[in-house]
Amino acid sequence: MGAMAAIAAPDTTPTLGVGTLTPAQWEAYFQDWLGFLRPSLPLPWQQVEEYELSLRFTDDREIQAFNHQYRQQDQATDVLAFAALEADYPVLSFGESPEPLYLGDIVIAVPTAQAQAQQQGHDLTTELMWLASHGFLHLLGWDHPDEAQLQAMLQQQQQLLTQVGYSPAQPSFCP
Repeated sequence: MGAMAAIAAPDTTPTLGVGTLTPAQWEAYFQDWLGFLRPSLPLPWQQVEEYELSLRFTDDREIQAFNHQYRQQDQATDVLAFAALEADYPVLSFGESPEPLYLGDIVIAVPTAQAQAQQQGHDLTTELMWLASHGFLHLLGWDHPDEAQLQAMLQQQQQLLTQVGYSPAQPSFCP
């Protein structure tokens, strides 16, 4: 089992801080999360040997443009996830492909994450992990159309962060 995370920082904001984690650490966390979640994934997804996703750290201006273009909401947000596959998990033989299964893209607005970290009383790295775990769950088909599913998703995020040694006391969430 392997997971790859392509970490990209926007060329337009080269001084944008992104916490203290290296690309290798992010990749290791995604691998740990995938290993933790693998038994609960639909069978075809469990058989995939390699996964791939992209993680982009950006500013509020760019995430607002993405949010407007793809969700018709003309405002900044903390995290967006663009799943490459449908949430209903079509039954395909993913395991036979020599290429990694591309899950999609996670985009995180660092200034918003920094503000939320300060509001919640934890560091930027913890907030970025929280937001990345949220986006990751969306790539795997999780959603929160109602309060019950939101709470289940937030609880799953807590478990993912605990899995890798982080535990925000009161994580933030911007629907």
